[in-house]
Amino acid sequence: MTKGASRKGGRGTTAGAALLAVALAVTAPAGCGPDDPVGTAKPRTYRLPPRHAGFDYQIGGAYPPARGVRVVSRDRSDSPVPGLYNICYVNAFQAQPQERSDWPADLLLRDGGGRLVVDEDWDEPLLDIGTPAKRRRVAARVNRWIDGCAKKGFDAVEPDNYDSYTRSKHLLTAADALAFTRLLTGHAHARELAVGQKNTAELAARRKAAGLDFAVTEECGQYDECEVYAKAFDDLVVDIEYTDRGLRKALARWGGRLSIVRRDLDVSTPDAPEYVREVR
Repeated sequence: MTKGASRKGGRGTTAGAALLAVALAVTAPAGCGPDDPVGTAKPRTYRLPPRHAGFDYQIGGAYPPARGVRVVSRDRSDSPVPGLYNICYVNAFQAQPQERSDWPADLLLRDGGGRLVVDEDWDEPLLDIGTPAKRRRVAARVNRWIDGCAKKGFDAVEPDNYDSYTRSKHLLTAADALAFTRLLTGHAHARELAVGQKNTAELAARRKAAGLDFAVTEECGQYDECEVYAKAFDDLVVDIEYTDRGLRKALARWGGRLSIVRRDLDVSTPDAPEYVREVR
């Protein structure tokens, strides 16, 4: 995450008529270039999250959601909650510290001196998505995680660090990020999973080109970015704030339209002393 919480590592159940009302039939684009998903276009059906719904962000550890929660995001290593809309968190653009050695060395981004390019906030090397060939290789690994999300019964995926190109020392571009995202969204849609854009307000207007369906934002209230996402995604936005001020700002203007929650920076479980979850 760019602005907030710590992270780990890994088609939901029926959630009632309110969720079924947002079912969406889409046509996956036919492959037309080196970065396009391979296959013949055919209809895929997946569900979008409900607008303005109770939301909890549990990527730091799963626990029973509070009453009124209808949407929950959890790490891919956890399981979805029966009866809710479940989003599966996947760190798609950077290597988790404990998984660094699992990645082929040439898929970790390096500068001109051969040094790893690392997101210093999280000690995570950036993945090298700078060529079509490398994008396909990275996507093959990430898409296996997406397959796991689908097998577990999640409704959607949240590929984190879409904005990693901004931390790449100009070695990666927005076009690289968008092309790589298309490989993930095409695969996820084929598995009947919706895909949430994680942060990256500067690319929100291009969300259709990337195949993105809704937004997962951190501190859009704090940073006055909620309007950008609300406009691009027609209010299909779940927002996590990490400060009381951010929560107040988000609720003041967007509390009647978006799904908003405040969490602690470590997105802790309720047994932790730092745990915070507030919705008003």
